[in-house]
Formats: sequence, structure tokens, C-alpha cells
Amino acid sequence: MDDKKQIRTVKTDLPHNIIMENRSKISVSGVENAESYNETEIILHTSKGILIIKGEGLNLSKLNLDSGEITVNGRIALLEYAQPKQSGSSFFGKIFK
Repeated sequence: MDDKKQIRTVKTDLPHNIIMENRSKISVSGVENAESYNETEIILHTSKGILIIKGEGLNLSKLNLDSGEITVNGRIALLEYAQPKQSGSSFFGKIFK
């Protein structure tokens, strides 16, 4: 008899917090993935949704996905949560429910 163990990864809901200091530094917890980043826009997947940070001279000074923490420096102009794309919300998706 083959005795194999299955390992299941249970995703926990990381606490999500944002701390902004003088619009020049932002610390975010609950980060699951950094999708993209450049000097004007950073897109993060957090435990509470997709967070978009826009500004000028943005720089990731700390990125630790194991603990879910990220720190960004630069001139922060916008913080926005994006709605995830829902499957079946297209024209044909509504027709063929």
C-alpha cells in the first residue's frame, strides 16, 4: 500500500493596513503580490483587493512578500482600489447565464 501524504496550502486572510507619512512614504501590509511597478505607478494585490498607487519618483524601499509588507517612497498622488474583473460580466456572459 502506498502511503502518500497530501500537503494543502491554506491561504490565510492577511491583515491589511496602510500608513502614509507626509505623502512621501507609504507602508502597506497584507500584500500578496506586486504585479507591476515603475516610477509613476505600482499595482499590488492585497488581501482586500487590488491597490493602485500613483505618483512621481516612486521607489520600492522595502518588499517582503513572506510577511506581506511593502514600503514605497516618492511623491504619492493617488491610492485607489480597483474592482477585479468578474467572469461572465460580458454581453455574452449575461445572455448565457
